Amino acid sequence: MAGLVRRIKRIWITLGLVATVVFTLWCLLAYRANADGVRAALGDERVAVVRGDDHRVFRPRAVPSRSTGLLFFSGALVDPRAYAGLARSAADAGYPAIVVDLPRRGALGGAEGSVVLRRGLDAMAAQPDVRCWVVGGHSRGGEVASRFVLAYPDHRAALLLVATSHPRDVDLSALSIPVTKIVGDRDGLATPERVARNRPLLPTATRWVDMPGANHSQFGQYGFQPGDRFSQISREVQQRRLAEETRRLLAVVADLPACQPHALQS
Repeated sequence: MAGLVRRIKRIWITLGLVATVVFTLWCLLAYRANADGVRAALGDERVAVVRGDDHRVFRPRAVPSRSTGLLFFSGALVDPRAYAGLARSAADAGYPAIVVDLPRRGALGGAEGSVVLRRGLDAMAAQPDVRCWVVGGHSRGGEVASRFVLAYPDHRAALLLVATSHPRDVDLSALSIPVTKIVGDRDGLATPERVARNRPLLPTATRWVDMPGANHSQFGQYGFQPGDRFSQISREVQQRRLAEETRRLLAVVADLPACQPHALQS
């Protein structure tokens, strides 16, 4: 009997180790940017891409650069290049865009504290021609964006929250800036139910965008994230709708009197 118990324990330990290895390998593959994301992170004749130590800057080449830009925080564990397509879409429309890396990709507390906020602030400061910023983030990046707009009221003009249950720990209900919240009904992580619980923490004027068929992972250009649900629309459709909503918010901000190019001279 004792020998049987030992064999059963060895089997369970072996199965546990195998499951851990498989899950780790899945995560390494799942959060890696796909081929489209990798290509989008490279500069070309339309968009210039500059890689900094902890961020990437996308600036328009084919059209005049506007005085409104996008500052976007990556999701936890996700390769930041997975958001290059979104940043490139903004830059193609004339809006400079910055994708900020989370320290350690958000693992081991990398998305917490002031270090990641300082990264965003320093990246903004290096673009002095941009007067107004739409600050956004996907998943855990939405939590960082929420803290950023609260901590630096002079450095934001709008908030974009993509597939995130945040704000969860901060109250943004008193914000007077435009806010857009994008929710996928197939999201297995920031589920519509979790998102709804934190609705009172956002301004009543928040623009809520429900995307039928959209899941969590396809808001970036990376693999299928553990815990997510299968989407009912293609990645291309989901990415296009995200880009459209992002450009719509950028256009709203660009029309604000304080964000007009002439305001830079006042």
